[in-house]
Amino acid sequence: MGMQAKSVETASNLPLLLTFLPFLSSGFVPTESMPEWMQWFAQYQPFTPFIEAIRGLLLGTPLGWSPVLATGWCVVIVVAGYAWSMALYERKSVR
Repeated sequence: MGMQAKSVETASNLPLLLTFLPFLSSGFVPTESMPEWMQWFAQYQPFTPFIEAIRGLLLGTPLGWSPVLATGWCVVIVVAGYAWSMALYERKSVR
């Protein structure tokens, strides 16, 4: 994100979405208590599997697919970040 930013202010504001996502997950309230449209988003965004896996490990509750989904999201985020940074690097090194 820092390579994409054109100024210091932009660089500090780009990760704002990632900072906001945990508030729209199951971290604070169960997804069942959310409005229906938010339930769908909260269940399928990256932070919910992380939170559910950590909660299951700490409380000793069944983990289900949470660790697999959390690992999958990690892989997707790393691959997307790598591809984005390489594309930006190639574009900037050509100039």
